[in-house]
Amino acid sequence: MYIHQLRQWPNFTWDADEIASLLTEVRFKQGKFLGYMEHLGFDLKAEAVLQTLTQDVVKSSEIEGEILDTNEVRSSIARRLGMDIVGLVSSDRHVDGVVEMMLDATQRYDKPLDEERLFGWHAALFPTGRSSMHRIVVGDWRKNTTDDPMQVVSGAMGKEKVHFQAPDAEKLPVETKRFLDWFNSEAVTDLILKAAIAHFWFVTIHPFEDGNGRISRAIADLQLARADGSSQRFYSMSAQIRQERKQYYSVLEKTQSGDLDITKWLQWFLGCLERAIDASDVILASVMRKAKLWAMPVSHTFNDRQRLMLNKLLDGFEGKLTSSKWAKIAKCSQDTATRDIQDLMAKGILAKDDAGGRSTNYLLTLS
Repeated sequence: MYIHQLRQWPNFTWDADEIASLLTEVRFKQGKFLGYMEHLGFDLKAEAVLQTLTQDVVKSSEIEGEILDTNEVRSSIARRLGMDIVGLVSSDRHVDGVVEMMLDATQRYDKPLDEERLFGWHAALFPTGRSSMHRIVVGDWRKNTTDDPMQVVSGAMGKEKVHFQAPDAEKLPVETKRFLDWFNSEAVTDLILKAAIAHFWFVTIHPFEDGNGRISRAIADLQLARADGSSQRFYSMSAQIRQERKQYYSVLEKTQSGDLDITKWLQWFLGCLERAIDASDVILASVMRKAKLWAMPVSHTFNDRQRLMLNKLLDGFEGKLTSSKWAKIAKCSQDTATRDIQDLMAKGILAKDDAGGRSTNYLLTLS
């Protein structure tokens, strides 16, 4: 039996003693980190939020095997938050839709979650009414029959392994109402635990034909914003889940096939959240490096191409920087790219990578 078929569903239980120390540690790190961020200037916090939300959108889609263009996501978020940043690019409808859902969840975290809002998120995820595989119902719950149940499977045709089977579609009106009533009620559970339970509960109901994982993570982010008491996101749960995707699916499957004791799920979620907060140091270091660079007097001499490329390097450039990559991204000639790089080397901003290789690579000198 799956957990939703048990007679006492959804009366979840857990061992409070087992999770008490972990919850205390997560709460301590959360408070310490948010307190530190409060002392940063407006621009630094805004840049940290932009990087965090970009990670959240990109990595939540990656968990489902969908690769979004990071520059499009970053630009879409910046436009919607009214941020003036260098190197904005256009973004397609799909990217804008995913961003719209995440920003609605995190920036309007204090608003109730209802059917209309969920349907809006679902429509934003699938603006054409199609997933990667087939046409889907947008703006309503899934309508599959009992002869064609909603299943999560893997493996080749004829050798599929069923990891999970969701409740029958006819039960969804009752199931979703019960979930939403609980979610919008005054919390009697720690707000972080409520985020973990909400994530698990929603993905177990699986009310849509597609997009359930991304929406469940958006719901968790909404609840984590309530736990933080802020719309400013400085750590990315989805980015950490992406790193631990195998364990994520494993603990979900085991919990959905077990009894109503969800202690193991809560332990994993809290551990993942703690690691997400720890990993936020990487984003913060990037933000501080960026602030250090733009505070340097020499930064006023950079041209637009140099500003664009330096921002990309500071945001985490994938691969190694060469003059040919510079020319391609900055949309300039090879000679212009070489002059831009040599100018930055003369100013002590870039240096040749001693690792060498078939092409000359360049690194930022900022520590």
